[in-house]
Amino acid sequence: MKLDEHPTVKRVRANQPDTASQESQVLDAGWLRQCALEAGADDVGFVEIERPELDDQRDDLMRCYPATKTLVSFVVRMNREPIRNAARSVANLEFHRAGDEVNDTARKIVRALEERSVRAINPAMGFPMEMQRFPGKIWVVSHKRVAVAAGLGRMGIHRNIIHPKFGNFILLGTVLIDAEVSEHGKPIDYNPCLECKLCVATCPVGAISSDGHFNFSACYTHNYREFMGGFTDWVEKVSESRSPTDYRNRVSDAESASMWQSLSYGANYKAAYCLSVCPAGEDVIGPYLADKKTHLKENVRPLQEKAETVYVVPGSDAEDHIAKRFPNKRSKHVGNGLHPRTVDQFLQGLPLVFQRNKSEGLDATYHFTFTGNEQRKVTVVIRNKTLTVTEGHDGDADLRIAADTQTWLGFLAKEKSLVWALLRRKIRLKGPPRLLVAFGKCFPS
Repeated sequence: MKLDEHPTVKRVRANQPDTASQESQVLDAGWLRQCALEAGADDVGFVEIERPELDDQRDDLMRCYPATKTLVSFVVRMNREPIRNAARSVANLEFHRAGDEVNDTARKIVRALEERSVRAINPAMGFPMEMQRFPGKIWVVSHKRVAVAAGLGRMGIHRNIIHPKFGNFILLGTVLIDAEVSEHGKPIDYNPCLECKLCVATCPVGAISSDGHFNFSACYTHNYREFMGGFTDWVEKVSESRSPTDYRNRVSDAESASMWQSLSYGANYKAAYCLSVCPAGEDVIGPYLADKKTHLKENVRPLQEKAETVYVVPGSDAEDHIAKRFPNKRSKHVGNGLHPRTVDQFLQGLPLVFQRNKSEGLDATYHFTFTGNEQRKVTVVIRNKTLTVTEGHDGDADLRIAADTQTWLGFLAKEKSLVWALLRRKIRLKGPPRLLVAFGKCFPS
């Protein structure tokens, strides 16, 4: 049967009076899957908007597209050898071209649905995003969460989706549609991740730990150096420079050229080595199991031994990791460009920039009381190299911090002096000041 002859849309009546306006469309899952495959997808699954796995995403999705009833999740394969190559220009070309394919595929799916009077939208695979929200949540849809719910893979220790067949050499897309689908995907019942820890061994900034901990700040600062926060940090260096010579002392000619390249041809990842070395997936695992030594020699060691500049926040765990593990790599101090402008952004960002190795030996409870244009009480506990953040004042505080909100946020952004704030009583401490110093070491920026 030809695609355009398929009984794609059924009409089902709700338990309501028999009127056309109360009819809803149910798309045949087989037709919709074939539609996505013909549009360019390599695999596809469907998730109903009411799925419990989307509970923390649903409000954002409905704000973007209130008509959403089903999410179409799909994957597009990337070519493996370019991603594995130590020349990042080769890898980034594949990232960019595969990303374009994802967006083209999503657009074709929407077009096919529109031709059948089904409304749908296709959020970007990556960029553009809603940058007016930065540094808050800027993406429209969490593609990884949807893909897991749709049965397209599971999250590996490196925080990338591993498809059971294609491994992590995929990019994800999602289409939001104003229709129900006759069948839905379910999460797969196993994780393809081998926990071989090759991603742990290869990550230049130590963002991935063998116990499953992920240092978001380390990955974001280096791998995404020419995206978002790294770009704003570079702009600040431009504005701070007193002369061309001063600028060149801060930013090398190669770095300036690299930023130009990202601005001209699409932002480039500095590493993404975790994707390069992963051997999981039915199509990928065979050569690894047959000859692990060759996999290490050809795919892992070239990345470990590569001489390169690695961008780190001063005093971060990443800086220590490079010094211990990678003698051929040179660390360079930069800012991460994350400047929270609300209390919510400050609190949401704490787990992302927390440096657990810097907290070793610290056992402290902090009570924050924010005043002024945002009023909030919060408890932050740092203990056993872990961080917890809760609303209200819980337990006995080792240090109480009462702060005017805008003054505190200005202090974090290095726009206001802590000494000035203390003298003006815009920030008040009750407890040992050394605990504030210890707090700052856990959250370098």
